[in-house]
Amino acid sequence: MNALLSSSLHSLPLLARGKVRDNYAVGEDRILMVASDRLSAFDVVMGEPIPGKGELLTQMALFWFDKLKDVVPNHLTGEDPLSVVAADEVEQVRGRSMLVKRLKPLPIEAVVRGYLAGSGWKEYQATQSVCGVALPAGLQNASKLPEPIFTPATKADVGEHDENIDFERCVGLIGRELAEKVRATAIALYQQAAEYALTRGIIIADTKFEFGLDANGTLTLMDEVLTPDSSRYWPVEGYAVGANPPSYDKQFVRDWLEAQPWNKTAPAPALPAAVIEQTAATYRKALERLTG
Repeated sequence: MNALLSSSLHSLPLLARGKVRDNYAVGEDRILMVASDRLSAFDVVMGEPIPGKGELLTQMALFWFDKLKDVVPNHLTGEDPLSVVAADEVEQVRGRSMLVKRLKPLPIEAVVRGYLAGSGWKEYQATQSVCGVALPAGLQNASKLPEPIFTPATKADVGEHDENIDFERCVGLIGRELAEKVRATAIALYQQAAEYALTRGIIIADTKFEFGLDANGTLTLMDEVLTPDSSRYWPVEGYAVGANPPSYDKQFVRDWLEAQPWNKTAPAPALPAAVIEQTAATYRKALERLTG
């Protein structure tokens, strides 16, 4: 399978290259989002692509956008992405792109946690809270929380680290009314998705959503949604409280990187072929299990 580390379209102006997606302007009101096969871990983009990853992410995001469309509007236009590129660019775009509305993005990531894991577990051990949300005593790594919590983060530039913030800081960034709406919407999205995933034998431990405002000021779900890049997926059969469960996301890469002599700044260590293959297989398994 050919891998796409970076797209290079000549027919559209490049707006930005993110950690994974390349965004191109389509007129004044739309964006072509191309999901590359890049992988980021600890906010650093790896030098090696994961073949097929961009297509898998796009299929999964489209699946969730459709399933959650009644909770909140999303940025999809419904138009064919292949219709806006030149003939010699179609293969770069096919299966890995979305043609979306141009929105005013909110400067936060709307993180929702249903289980204690990752940076949340580390923070809980130190403060018995996560992002200012107090939690009961006695929780362990991978414990299910009494109810999902909203733990926002700032958006970092490529190569920088996202910063967890409390709700009042979120209010300071986007205003109280909008912050409360984002919190309620993000939790509703998480609850509906987590409930469905459980029927497919998958626990969604946590995830992050991104929102923007359209020309009318309507809150709109954007970017990716509930992919293995933005979520922690645990197979039900491997779950146990007190340890990191096996996962259908990029935790495999994170674990390998943690074992390397690396300070988590670019450049990252070169990923061995076995790690690349295992990561691609993990993403495929997540999509197959979720969508059947």
